[in-house]
Amino acid sequence: MSSTLTRADLTEAIYEEVGLSRNESAELVESVLEEVASCLVNGENVKVSSFGSFLVRQKNGRMGRNPKTGEEVPIAPRRVLVFRPSQVMKDRINS
Repeated sequence: MSSTLTRADLTEAIYEEVGLSRNESAELVESVLEEVASCLVNGENVKVSSFGSFLVRQKNGRMGRNPKTGEEVPIAPRRVLVFRPSQVMKDRINS
């Protein structure tokens, strides 16, 4: 298995574990990911028990500095996506 989990890997795992057809497995993966993405776009947090939480945070505008020229540049306010693993996940990773 590769070091990066892809949609195709998730689809294949569902196909093997659950027994859905490959097409049904792909549709299931797509619908779950689309639901998560649409909730995050709407500013909602997504919590997956024993896995972690995806949070949308608002960052304020601020002054930054171009490291090459030293010139100050304004950085616009923006929303960022943050993942916080659950304690269960942290324990699994570290054991």
